[in-house]
Formats: sequence, structure tokens, C-alpha cells
Amino acid sequence: MSKFYVGSEVGQLRRVLLNRPERALTHLTPSNCHELLFDDVLAVEQAGKEHDAFAQTLTDQGVEVFLLHDLLADTLAVPEAKQWLLDTQISNYRFGPAFASDIRAFLSDMGNDELATILLGGLAYSELPIQSASMMQGMHSSIDFIIEPLPNHLFTRDTSCWVYGGVSINPMAKPARQRETNHLRAIYRWHPMFAGEDFIKYYGDEDVHYDNATIEGGDVLVIGNGSVLIGMSERTTPQGVENLAAGLFKSGQAKQVIALELPKHRACMHLDTVMTHMDVDTFSVYPEVMRKDIKCWSLTGNEQGEVAVKEKGYFVNAIEESLGVDQLNIITTGGDSYEAEREQWNDANNVLTVKPGVVIGYERNVYTNEKYDKAGITVLPIPGNELGRGRGGARCMSCPLERDGI
Repeated sequence: MSKFYVGSEVGQLRRVLLNRPERALTHLTPSNCHELLFDDVLAVEQAGKEHDAFAQTLTDQGVEVFLLHDLLADTLAVPEAKQWLLDTQISNYRFGPAFASDIRAFLSDMGNDELATILLGGLAYSELPIQSASMMQGMHSSIDFIIEPLPNHLFTRDTSCWVYGGVSINPMAKPARQRETNHLRAIYRWHPMFAGEDFIKYYGDEDVHYDNATIEGGDVLVIGNGSVLIGMSERTTPQGVENLAAGLFKSGQAKQVIALELPKHRACMHLDTVMTHMDVDTFSVYPEVMRKDIKCWSLTGNEQGEVAVKEKGYFVNAIEESLGVDQLNIITTGGDSYEAEREQWNDANNVLTVKPGVVIGYERNVYTNEKYDKAGITVLPIPGNELGRGRGGARCMSCPLERDGI
């Protein structure tokens, strides 16, 4: 079996992929941040320090931390990978043949480290030292981006997600994030750590247009026992869920997918912003969104990839049944209704479980953290005054590569 295996949300975390926020955040401005899916601009240096504290907390817990920039730079050292990424990210259709060819030539002369920085952090017209014969330069101002920055790469959870013995390389819903997926495709295909390893790619690795079948990892919870819980949010569609489910069943890696319908608004962008798994039988839940009446389906299938769908009742009962527990312990967001809404917005429910009953969360969510503590959950607090402005907590900012089952 491959070393890459994620058997649950709560088993001991062994290896994780993070992305330290750097150049991409320096390109966020009040006039472009909404288009780049941020609500605010961040203090870049402070965000970096907070992220370092997060990485250190993981390391102190015995988790091996990998950084996306490093993996991308290593991948670019493989000539075939570099060629594929330049052709894919700087395509003739994106830029027109003349301009694309000039930019590819300019970028291919760079060192791999610098090239990784540009691919992740963006490139403005003012930073291009060459004059192209194309019409593109004349049509743009110096502050326009040739390559848009990818600040949302901070949330490594979404772009790919490991489910049992394989990975889904997710087709993203929003144009501001779609290029992220190609970086992960290249890393999983060519990086020495992954190349030649025996793992399954369930979904998202083909050169096709995935159309409406989008999925993001923040909606995917590997609850264990052969089950996967997926939220259908603003970004994950039923079409995406069915396609991923077919891949899971075809490979025999999962026996059931429980799908939940979520409201389509920003405050609960992904399932993990309103619900995370903290111990075998314990979940944190934001009750305003995770109401009794939300629709729930059970998907099962076979090795031909056929999927059977059945509507279920209360989602908590569906989870209890799949985990084989009598009663789930549900911890709701802390404080009064104002405090709870504020803390949910600041990702109080978006914690990363390191091992059963031990989670990492933002220290600012005092009411909810206190509630976790009283329920016997240990919270390892990290600073998040800047990072939290990106509307993602510790779970959003991490992509587990290896984690024990339950």
C-alpha cells in the first residue's frame, strides 16, 4: 500500500501539505480582493508569522509538514513537468499564441524557485522586462496582471483531497482558483515523493473540461469506517459528488458517501466551515446552518462505477449509522447568538484534528474554544488575526497526505 493514506478526520495526523502565504498576498488590494475571493487585504508579514506558528504547532505534535512552494519548485526541476506546467498555465488560448510564446520563453529561463514564486504569486505587466510583438501589452495597464496571483492556494485543503488510499484532484468552481489544480496535478504526477507511488487518482486528473462537476476539499470529510461525508455548497455540486463517488466505489476504497445540501452563501462556503470532526464520536457544528431539516442522501455503488442514491432523514442519524456509534456528541459554536455568529465567521468550527480529541484552532474564538475544553477536547491555539481574514481556519489551510484510520 502507498504511504499516502488518509483513513479518517481524527486519527493521528502524520504528514500534511501547507502553503505559506507570500507573494500572492502582496498583490491583494481593496480593488481586486473580492475578485480574488478575499473579503479584505492582509498584513502580509504578520500573516506569514501566524502561518509559521501553525506549522510549528503541527511539527511539535510530530506531524511532518510539507510546503507547496517547495514541492512545486522540486517538480519544476523535472523537465517534463516544467514543460507541461508552462504549456498548461501559459496556454495559447489564455494569452494568444504570440504572447504565450514570449511569456513561456521569459519564464523558462528562471530558476525553479523563482518560477514557483511567480506561478503561485502572480506577475504584473510592469514586471515583464520584454517587449512582445503581441497586442496584449498595448491593451493593458502596467498594474494589470499577466498571471493572476493565487492567494487562495493558502487553503490547500480545497485543491486536492486524500480519501483513504487515493486522491481527488479537484476541479474548482471559481475562475480565481482553477489554475491551482494544475499545480497539484503536476506535483502528484512528477514530484519524486509521489512519482511511482502506488495511489489512486479518483477524479480530476484528465485533460477535460469538467463543466459543472466541481468539488472542493473543504466540503469533503473522511469520517472513517469506509464512509465519506460531502457537503454540496456554493462550490461543490451534486454532479461533482456523483463523479467522485463513482471513482471511490470503482476502486473499492469507500463503501458509502453521505451528501448534504448546504445553503449557498459565503458564511458557510464549505462544509468544514460549519462542521468538523474532532473525535471518533464528536463533531463541532454551527447550528444556525446545520439544522435538522437539511437534505441528506446516501450514495452507494459498485466496482463498475455505478452509483445508487437514496434520500435519508436527519443527517446526524446517517452519520451515527455509518460510524456504528450510538449517539454523536455534538458541540455547538460558543457564546450567545451574536458571539456564535462572529466566531463561526472567524472559523471557530474549522478546526484541524491532530489526533483523537486534540485540535488546532484560532485563539481568538474564546467562547467556542472554552466549550471544546469543557467537552474534553484539547485546543492547541494559534494566532489568526490576519490569516482569519481569508475566511479559513486550520482545517482549510491544511491538506493531510497521511493520517491513521479510526
